[in-house]
Amino acid sequence: MRAELARRYGQDRLPRYTSYPTAPHFAPVIGEADYRRWLQTMSSERPASLYLHVPFCRSMCWYCGCHTSVTKHDDPVAIYASGLRTEARLVAEAIGERFPISHIHFGGGTPTIMSPETFVDLVGALRHSYAVLPDAEVAVEIDPRTLTQAMTEALGHSGVNRASLGVQSFDPAVQRAINRFQSLEKTALSVEGLRKVGVTRFNFDLLYGLPLQTVASCLDTVAKCIELRPDRFSVFGYAHIPSFKKHQRKIAEDTLPGSVERHLQSEAIAQALVDAGYVRIGLDHFALPDDELAAAKHEGRLHRNFQGYTDDAAENLIGLGASAIGRMPQGFVQNVVATRDYLACVAEEKLATVKGYAFTEDDRFRADIIERIMCDMTVDPPRLARQHGRDPETAVVDRMRLQNLVADGAVTMTGDRITIRDGAEFLVRSVASAFDAHLAKSAAVHSRAV
Repeated sequence: MRAELARRYGQDRLPRYTSYPTAPHFAPVIGEADYRRWLQTMSSERPASLYLHVPFCRSMCWYCGCHTSVTKHDDPVAIYASGLRTEARLVAEAIGERFPISHIHFGGGTPTIMSPETFVDLVGALRHSYAVLPDAEVAVEIDPRTLTQAMTEALGHSGVNRASLGVQSFDPAVQRAINRFQSLEKTALSVEGLRKVGVTRFNFDLLYGLPLQTVASCLDTVAKCIELRPDRFSVFGYAHIPSFKKHQRKIAEDTLPGSVERHLQSEAIAQALVDAGYVRIGLDHFALPDDELAAAKHEGRLHRNFQGYTDDAAENLIGLGASAIGRMPQGFVQNVVATRDYLACVAEEKLATVKGYAFTEDDRFRADIIERIMCDMTVDPPRLARQHGRDPETAVVDRMRLQNLVADGAVTMTGDRITIRDGAEFLVRSVASAFDAHLAKSAAVHSRAV
């Protein structure tokens, strides 16, 4: 049955629903003036989160879908970090106070491409501009291939307490096909070094659906990763969109697995992680039972943002850096994508916001429905409609899709409650899309549903 569902729905191109509405709907009608006005309304009764985007790597992985570029030199990275420090100050000044911060996440690219001194200075600037809470989570995405001992020590000195390590696959054939050569030994040394300096929490990122990847090679990678016992795994399906990311054209399409094979890889990884004691979190995350993410799932307070599933309940997410996205109660804001334009903006003491989206009441209603589906695999739309003062009859946009999912045994409807059946969790994006009022009007190219 699962294979048939994967075959039937797997080719659909759908959002990952890390936001609603999704980024393709952002527009330049929202700009710097709007963002400044929104920042001025922030209430310090609840802490905010910071996301810093570092769009540089030492080499390009051919599967990459991020906004990043390759540099062999340190100067561009140092100049960019100076821009981040400036933007952090400008945002803090716009807020008007030294705002409390509960989460800091450095994403990329490769944030650890910064020199140790530059990274320490940047974290110091953040702590100067914001009231970073003593128990704040400070997380950094790391490429183990380029992590040095000096940088490891800088991470510990700066109070980093969570590291997210890219692994993807340990299969040599897959690594050659994606231009990413990374040994288990190097990964293990990185984990060992980070633990010694006080970084105690770890995420590993894996991909399935890569060129030449098989169920066997996926399971071999998982077995090796489990030996290092990270707290969390993120397991994403490779999104092959060469029209959007030209370097993906280096991947031969005839080496990519089809929807059924991708599904088999995904489920094999999931089962191996569950067998090893990890709890399945939503669509693509796994966590040890004592991890904060597992607790959030159990207690019904799981959320979803641009980093995936999270226990971060902050209503204000401040994005810093080129292409960074922020979320406020009023809507989304996004910075200019090109690094040169970003640096020019902050050099003129301007916020780099160039587009965004202001929420309507209908957006807030649908965002709640979609988040609960993505996080809990079940939702009661009429209950949420009452909370938002909306007509429950308008909740479902694509009734045919939902009816097909019910008829095919992927979804049950008991009274007002819609629930994804055990074994059909991989179709959660398909279920969520039935409530997406923007999807039919979008020309964006999304990743495959399976």
